[in-house]
Amino acid sequence: MPAHETRPGPTSVASEGAPDHAAPGLQLKPNSAPGLFVLTPGPLLSLSWASDFPSWSSRMTVSRRRARQTCRTVSSLELRVQQQEDEITVMKAALADVLRRLALSEDKKQSGSKGQNPLREAYSMSCIANGSSSSRKPSHRDSSSVSVARKDTVASAAKRGQSAKRGSGMERSQSSTWESGEESRNKMAKAASTSKLLAKVVKSAEKHKDAAISQAKMSTREKNSQEGDYIKMFMRGRPITMFIPSDVENYDEVRTELPPERLKLEWVYGYRGRDCRANVYLLPTGEIVYFIASVVVLFNYEERTQRHYLGHTDCVKCLAIHPDKIRIATGQIAGVDKDGRPLQPHVRVWDSVSLSTLQVIGLGTFERGVGSLSFSKADTGTHLGVIDDSNEHMLTVWDWQKKSKIAEIKTTNEVVLAVEFHPTDANTIVTCGKSHVFFWTWSGTSLARKQGIFGKYEKPKFVQCLAFLSNGDILTGDSGGIMLVWSRSTVEPAPGKGPKGVYQISRQIKAHDGSVFTLCQMRNGTLLTGGGKDHKIILWDHNLNPERDIEVPDQYGTIRAVAEGKGEQFLVGTSRNFLLRGTFNDGFQVEVQGHTDELWGLASHPFKDLFLTCAQDRQVCLWNSGDHSLEWTRLLEEHGHCADFHPSGAVVAIGTHSGKWYALDAETRDLVAIHTDGNEQLSVMRFSVDGTLLAVGSHDNFIYLYTVSDKGRKYSRYGKCTGHSSYITHLDWSPDNKFIMSNSGDYEILYWDIPNGCKLIRNRSECKDIDWATYTCVLGFHGVWPEGSDGTDINALIRSHNRKVIALADDFCKVHLFQYPCSRPKAPSHKYSAHSSHVTNVSFLHSDSHLVSTGGKDTSIMQWRLVEKTPSLHPTESLTLGEGLLQNSTPRGGAPLPTQTPTPAESAPPLLTSPPAGTTTPPPTPTPTEPTPNGQQESSPDTPPPSTNTPPPLTLSAKDSLEPSDDLAMPSEEHTPSTPSSEPGFRWIEVGQHLVLTQSQFLNNVRTPVVPGPSPPHCIAVVTVHK
Repeated sequence: MPAHETRPGPTSVASEGAPDHAAPGLQLKPNSAPGLFVLTPGPLLSLSWASDFPSWSSRMTVSRRRARQTCRTVSSLELRVQQQEDEITVMKAALADVLRRLALSEDKKQSGSKGQNPLREAYSMSCIANGSSSSRKPSHRDSSSVSVARKDTVASAAKRGQSAKRGSGMERSQSSTWESGEESRNKMAKAASTSKLLAKVVKSAEKHKDAAISQAKMSTREKNSQEGDYIKMFMRGRPITMFIPSDVENYDEVRTELPPERLKLEWVYGYRGRDCRANVYLLPTGEIVYFIASVVVLFNYEERTQRHYLGHTDCVKCLAIHPDKIRIATGQIAGVDKDGRPLQPHVRVWDSVSLSTLQVIGLGTFERGVGSLSFSKADTGTHLGVIDDSNEHMLTVWDWQKKSKIAEIKTTNEVVLAVEFHPTDANTIVTCGKSHVFFWTWSGTSLARKQGIFGKYEKPKFVQCLAFLSNGDILTGDSGGIMLVWSRSTVEPAPGKGPKGVYQISRQIKAHDGSVFTLCQMRNGTLLTGGGKDHKIILWDHNLNPERDIEVPDQYGTIRAVAEGKGEQFLVGTSRNFLLRGTFNDGFQVEVQGHTDELWGLASHPFKDLFLTCAQDRQVCLWNSGDHSLEWTRLLEEHGHCADFHPSGAVVAIGTHSGKWYALDAETRDLVAIHTDGNEQLSVMRFSVDGTLLAVGSHDNFIYLYTVSDKGRKYSRYGKCTGHSSYITHLDWSPDNKFIMSNSGDYEILYWDIPNGCKLIRNRSECKDIDWATYTCVLGFHGVWPEGSDGTDINALIRSHNRKVIALADDFCKVHLFQYPCSRPKAPSHKYSAHSSHVTNVSFLHSDSHLVSTGGKDTSIMQWRLVEKTPSLHPTESLTLGEGLLQNSTPRGGAPLPTQTPTPAESAPPLLTSPPAGTTTPPPTPTPTEPTPNGQQESSPDTPPPSTNTPPPLTLSAKDSLEPSDDLAMPSEEHTPSTPSSEPGFRWIEVGQHLVLTQSQFLNNVRTPVVPGPSPPHCIAVVTVHK
């Protein structure tokens, strides 16, 4: 035989001990004759012989045992593969038959239908032809994890003597998944020829085509008369069955639309001071600007009003004021959206008057977040310096109006706490942080660093803050309570003193016990410093001698930020999230306060404009939603987690993390009762409708029942609901106080019969028609099922008292508003962003006028006002619109303005070609690559885009006119004041400081004033435009 001739053998031979690096399919057999290689290209093996090897028979004698074993293994594998292919083919055929039956079942529900949907028919056949059911989906159905089925299955039909054919196709699934039962497996195992079975199924499908068309005319009412209709939802692969109420005649025809109600952020409770610094300032408008969560708040403490900038998509971390005191820059951290995509950190520069976004800077440049930023001062704020939170803490200098990065450099791997431009030297930038002060010389596109040398002075652990004195010297405060004055050397240096022009320490001052946390340069040249450990604020004169001091009470925490206020006042932000306003003579007054740790508990008063919150900071707070103030607060021994008011409003029950729960007097905050149920966290407290029972849901999987008397002041154990296999998450009472519906952490929906010993109701279909008094259970027929939800994405759900809408709190910082009932998957909703962490709870106030939401890690409380969209008018109805405006316009004498119809002889007022005096020019529209500007929040994909020609509302109250209208844009947008346009149709007459609107257009930034004199011709409304 030739040396390299290849010849197949009768059996397959496998080699042992082949080296790992051998090429695939070619292995060297050890301890064998030289020259033997086993070539394994596939299931069948071949042998390659060298010329010097002995005969074929001798070689087979050596390897016969291994060859037989390998042959059996390969044959077994080939047989298994063939069986699997047969099973797959049979499954495809069976699936095609199921889809055909599904089409028949669906068509039977469509009354008046004249034939089968051709898409359905084509889909059933394509599943067979293409060999895959998961790659194609009917174009007329949405992909979802919800299936709809009826209890009229084969087994139940047999019990009632009905034919099996009538019920076998009643179950249908929208998720394009199918599970074969034992019977189906047996049939597939017994199938002798899969090709014949496939052909038989195809033939059967064609045979029943005409029958499907005729059966599609079955009455919908007759179909829904059967009992046991249910829907199935899958959470992490687990099916959850929910029975359809009897009043739903045809579930397939149920449609959920966007609710007409919308949410508008009215008030934000809280301030972020625990981990931030230098984030409180007073604007020329008299507003205090600060931030919490992803909201920048402008709070007028004299008028008790708030405005909100909502442009950010995650936590705001730092804030800087432009030298003109109008424009503001705020930086945010990186985040993750609902789909797991990263949200890039960036800086937003915006106008504090119009709340319009001017520029978005640094998208794709910053890492992790923006740590600190500052406007330049020597060049009137043309440039912006930014330090990010990357490992190298990159320093970047931007021409923010052009969105161009001018210079970039790495600072240090240590923490950087502040960056500031020198107020007189445009080429000097100073940064400070952990054990360092850097002086940067900025020239064109380059930055050169010079490190501050502490020399004979003790090097601090942290340089916390810096400021500039009137003579150009730099002042730093450090963690040792020391202030250092750094002066630039201007003479030739002495030996060992450093080079010329370098900043050196010229003076050391002991300022505070503990760290110097903040420095504030006052307008008159004096200085305010705030200390950490001693809680003191000290006033220093021009020579840095202490003049006065005042101590901040311990209950407010340590000092984080100090800012100059009106007159002798100053503003203080503390580590316990208090914002104080005070003077050295009069002390402090609390302006803003909130929780300091993760917030979960929320309850609304049954008939007052009050709501209560409790958090892991052990604080219980009762808030007045009318005047946005704190009624009282109490410190508990345990971390609060849940709460509920007694229907009388006299008592509130609060559950904690340790299994202990408290009953407090809602007026005096006195302790009324205290009980303990288990030793695990209590997740829900719920009083019955008449207040005679209290249900306590625990993480020990039990629901504890108490009888209640004396208006919630006396409690006694009544029973315990046992049956859940995981912790209780939500529960609701029936109106007659007899039944409870509960959800658990493993996605169970259970129902309980309370009068009969708190027994579990086995037949859950018996509870499908109960009209629950409240609806907070996330899982249920009237639930909200987001696409791809894993069961933990929804933290809380609440139905309004008027049963019009459902509010939902999710894990993606969003508050949703759905129409009620909401029983279809992927229902459209209005979505609102303000929180920067998971939204933990939502609750409607007693009148449904407001919704309150709580944030988890961001510790914020948001109060939203429900605004119902006013029906739009056709553009031709300008006269009706004018009359509606006149109803809100009152002349100085108190009589309403007369409605005058213009005549052709009368001359029309001149048409303005530019905005009137006192108005601002709208900012340029941002590019599509920028995040949503000006607080525009995410809207539902089902929400139609706003129309630029949408007419204004009929009326505008004096209160609503202070803020932009909700009627001219998307439901989830934060609107900004607009200005009179130069487009035709805007006709104005100037009357003193007022403008008279003479056509059917109405602007968002106007108030209805008292008319300053007789109304001119063509008058529709007299308005005052505010800057």
